[in-house]
This record gives sequence, structure tokens and C-alpha cells, in this order.
Amino acid sequence: MYVPKESQPKQGGGAAKARDGEKGGKRKIVAQNKKARHDYAIIDTYEAGLVLMGTEVKSLREGRTSLTDGFVQIDGGEAWLHNAHIPEYHQGSWTNHSARRKRKLLLHREEIAKLESKSQETGHTIVPLAIYFKDGRAKAEIALARGKKEYDKRQTLREQQDRREAARAIAAAKRRQRGA
Repeated sequence: MYVPKESQPKQGGGAAKARDGEKGGKRKIVAQNKKARHDYAIIDTYEAGLVLMGTEVKSLREGRTSLTDGFVQIDGGEAWLHNAHIPEYHQGSWTNHSARRKRKLLLHREEIAKLESKSQETGHTIVPLAIYFKDGRAKAEIALARGKKEYDKRQTLREQQDRREAARAIAAAKRRQRGA
């Protein structure tokens, strides 16, 4: 007897289904650097893996991380995340990590070379934007950025405020239209 392929039962257990659903890469954001988006014009973003100790991963899962003073530096063909504050794990013992140690970022060699050449240009830097978990692995979103001047920051805030006011006006007009 012929059974169409659509109605045949799929092979594999529930774990296979869960893995397939995660392949899209659900991101569980642990920390964001909102100050970086205000202080810098983002040119390009990259996703980098993080080399962490076990207690750092546990501390990250508790969600008590700060990236406000963080920056990325490239030394000897390797990218390093400096000044990212991952507090000590409260249930850790003598194996605990130091809170502000430098952490290695995992990037492709071509990406590191591109970041290194661009960051040496005047006014460019590499900043961390977020730390998150993707498929159970700790990742960092880093960006090549150019510092904004004070008037650029004011212009950005003005544009955001104008967009908000326009959205409010449109919503109010739609409410009046429905009510009439």
C-alpha cells in the first residue's frame, strides 16, 4: 500500500524536533550596552563566541552582567574583550573567576584582520553591544563603531523624538477615525 510522504510518521524522537526548532538561533539576551548605541555610530556588527570559565557561564545565566565600560582590542591576531563586568558566581569556591578579566573572542581570521585594519583608522573603535546565549553557547555581539560628536547625539535624539511624535499623531488620527 502506498502512503504519501506527508502522512508518513517522521523518524526521530522529541529531541530531534527540539534541535530543529533551535536551529533558527533563539537568542536569550543577558546584557546590552545601550550607552554604546548612543555614543557611537555603528558601522558594522559581528557575532563572536566567548571563551569563558564555568563560573562565568553560571554567573551569566543569572543575568548580572555589565558592558558599559567594555571594549575590544586586537592583540597578536586575537580579539580580546576588556572591562566587561561578569560578577563572581555567588556559589563558586576557590575556582571563581575575577570579575573584570580579559576574555578571548572567537572570530574568523578574516574578520579579525578586517576589524584590526578598520579600528586603526582615526575615530574608529570596537565596542561590545550585547552578550547573549544562542543554542546554549555564550556569544557577544561586537560592532565596529565611530565616535559621535555631541551635536550628532543631539541630532539622533531629535530624530527619535520626531518619529515618536509622528507615530502618536498617526495613532490619534486613526482613533478619531474609528470613533467617528
